[in-house]
Amino acid sequence: MKNEQVLLARRPRGSVEEDDFRIVETEVPPLREGQLLARVHYLSLDPYMRGRMEESKSYAAPQPLGEVMIGGTVAEVIESKNPEFKPGDFVVGMGGWQQFQVTGAGLRKIDIRAIPASAYLGCVGMPGVTAWYGLTQIGKPKQGETVVVSAAAGAVGSVVGQLAKLRGCRAVGIAGGKAKCELVTGEFGFDACIDYKADSFKADFKAATGNGIDIVFENVGGTTFDAALARMNAFGRIALCGLIAGYNGQPIPIQNVRSLLVNRLLIQGFIVAEHMEVWPQALAELAQHVAAKRIRYRETVAQGLSSAPRAFIGMLKGENVGKQLVKLV
Repeated sequence: MKNEQVLLARRPRGSVEEDDFRIVETEVPPLREGQLLARVHYLSLDPYMRGRMEESKSYAAPQPLGEVMIGGTVAEVIESKNPEFKPGDFVVGMGGWQQFQVTGAGLRKIDIRAIPASAYLGCVGMPGVTAWYGLTQIGKPKQGETVVVSAAAGAVGSVVGQLAKLRGCRAVGIAGGKAKCELVTGEFGFDACIDYKADSFKADFKAATGNGIDIVFENVGGTTFDAALARMNAFGRIALCGLIAGYNGQPIPIQNVRSLLVNRLLIQGFIVAEHMEVWPQALAELAQHVAAKRIRYRETVAQGLSSAPRAFIGMLKGENVGKQLVKLV
């Protein structure tokens, strides 16, 4: 059996290019005892992958050159020598950018009867748990507080705002373009969404946060984060999830540093994989909300493994809405 794979061919020099990847075809190895063979249905594309493409020291080991790109997957078991799994089971794991995966560990069985398989890579998966952890464990929202979320139309940001609304908060999103902002307020139910590309951004943002900001869930960094710092209330909390504005090597300037001291702010960076003890609680809550349609989600789906590099580049530029996926089956 042949297995198509996407490898990291070279480390990016600034912006990611399609030539940084290489597509190869390999033989699927025979199963050993305790292993299973699964066919990947969906591949997750996430901003953290850009950081791992660098050699520099980070919270996770760099993506090795010449090896399959790391990534979350939903896959269907087609052969098993592992007593915990049988053919037909659907599993979530880190199968990477390839058609088939052979593994014996790191898989979680999922039920796709009430929740679509793809959602387990989004709002009922790592992005959803990321949103839940940053908001509830760092933000600690109280009813009536104002929560600001950057990249509000994305897989993480859209869930943050909806969780904030479910906890009685005012949710203000930041997104790029009129269409995304309309989605954030219309479908995701935020109270307001400000277009950071608009000339009126500063005035619009000030008007939407008239009572100041209590919690920031930061995915982007740069000028929008700086604008939020200027509007913080005393003892505000900042969950620092991502800094995508600087993922291609650009500087991330912050002018309003004084706000950290003047407003006695708590700022906490976090990596959700370091908090596995809360995943069962978070996933259970998220699944209930999604099944009951209290949390809604959007997906941008590229077709076929060969589309993954281009889709990944587009995601880093903000071309996607909601969760960026690649559909293989």
